[in-house]
Amino acid sequence: MVKKSKSQKMMMLLMAVILVLSLAACGGGNAKKESVNSSNNAEQKASEPTAVPSADEPGWKSDTSPITFDWYLNFSWFPNKWGVDPTSQYVTKKTGVDINFIVPAGNENEKLNTLIASGKLPDLITLGWYEDNVKKIIEGGLVEPLNKLAEQYDPYFFKVADPDKIGWYTQPDGNLYGYPNSSSSPKDYEKYGEKYVSNQTFVVRKDIYEAIGSPDMRTPEGFVAALKAAQEKFPDINGQPLIPLGLHEFTTTGNDSLEGYIQNFLAIPREKDGKLYNRETDPEYVTWLKTLRKANEEGLLAKDIFIDKRAQMEEKIAQGRYFAMLYQRTDFAAQLGTLYQQDPNKIYIAVDGPANSKLDPPNLNGPSISGWTVTLISKDVKDKARAIKFLTYLMSEEGQKDFYLGEKGVSYNTIDGKEQFLPEAFDMMNNDRAAFDKQYGSSFTFWMMQDTNITQQWTPESVEPYKQLEDWTRGKTVSVSEFDLIDPLANSEEGIILTKIKDLRGKTLPKLLMASSEAEFDNIWADYIKKQEDFGLAKVQAFQQVKYEENKKKLGM
Repeated sequence: MVKKSKSQKMMMLLMAVILVLSLAACGGGNAKKESVNSSNNAEQKASEPTAVPSADEPGWKSDTSPITFDWYLNFSWFPNKWGVDPTSQYVTKKTGVDINFIVPAGNENEKLNTLIASGKLPDLITLGWYEDNVKKIIEGGLVEPLNKLAEQYDPYFFKVADPDKIGWYTQPDGNLYGYPNSSSSPKDYEKYGEKYVSNQTFVVRKDIYEAIGSPDMRTPEGFVAALKAAQEKFPDINGQPLIPLGLHEFTTTGNDSLEGYIQNFLAIPREKDGKLYNRETDPEYVTWLKTLRKANEEGLLAKDIFIDKRAQMEEKIAQGRYFAMLYQRTDFAAQLGTLYQQDPNKIYIAVDGPANSKLDPPNLNGPSISGWTVTLISKDVKDKARAIKFLTYLMSEEGQKDFYLGEKGVSYNTIDGKEQFLPEAFDMMNNDRAAFDKQYGSSFTFWMMQDTNITQQWTPESVEPYKQLEDWTRGKTVSVSEFDLIDPLANSEEGIILTKIKDLRGKTLPKLLMASSEAEFDNIWADYIKKQEDFGLAKVQAFQQVKYEENKKKLGM
């Protein structure tokens, strides 16, 4: 065996090392190249839709894999959970979408402001169109433009969305960020207007009202006399004091019953000769505030009404403790059904309530183009494509049918040639709404995108005790779309003034009703009006006038 020299061994070792390093470099280079390509492909895949669905085909059908969206509802009273009932289970099975509802436990504004301050919102957000936080969210760049999401991922959106509603909610930057529920455009009024009803009612407990002679409560004198007669004849309800009059809750900014509601009942105009009218200063309105002050002086306004929130009111309505209420009928529908089951004579019925000195019929708010709520998609949404596709499905006739009728054979079927609720489901809906929501989940248990113009084709005839309340509002309902969305942004000069005025109103209304004399009322009222003027009310009114005129142009008025 020939023995190799030390130098030869060193040379061979060096060549081996060079070869290994060369191979490693080649392999590493290829691996690095593949890694970069893979990363680029992943980014490209994430930023581009795999295939843009046809504008004629619902986008949600292209992907029904499981996904869960967090959906924030700015309504602390919302009680339902997704997946408990057959309807939401059916929608999840069909679309792959599961929902985790996030509902504030207490003050809605505090919860939402915390979310806004964090700069991160849940996937979907639903709140009242009238809430200033809608503007904050949009101005803060926290939500996606729906039109751009639709163009990129689901052009079918434009097939199901109402062009008038898109135009109404399109922002100055040309983008649409939220879409409304319960919305009706002027064109909808032309088509469906005869069927429209209002939520705004004045109701009395039937048996008590009839027992005191079914008095006329349209005048201040008749109103106070009726409250007094009810209290004297029925001081207690099942061992608890009768509450002569119920109102919406007092908040930091006012009371719905004592603002727009009673002004509508008094048929106070919103504008005169093309100029917005300050309804608060109308003599008819002041007269009725003084009437309520007089009622309180006579012990006819229970302390409960100044402190109770909606939950406490619902409990007392279910007990039948109110004699009369200036209240939104849908807000006590569940309690009304319960009362009807217990005793049809102890329900609440709508009657002619406060009226102006000419006894003109009221002008009640009907559905407006702004709707009730708007739903937005967060910038932080976990899947943009699935989110806009699901929203489009909800807006479509197919989605409306699924959420209104539910699953065929479960809550509805074709009966006598018509798709309608099963008798047992319809009966439970009218008699125990809370149980119906859990057992069936249809009839818009999940109302976030409800479109009552679409669903009226399946809507059954109303039954008692709800029919009487609805029928009472027919012919008294008007569109108020042109008066929506006229308030300034909260952080603008006019917005800051308006916030001060609303806070002042919230503090002043209880004081007016609890004034010990009419003279004290007059002093409080004069101070209230002067402070509004000192705050800069004229600037707010000028801003609102411009917006009002812009709205009329938008609506072709």
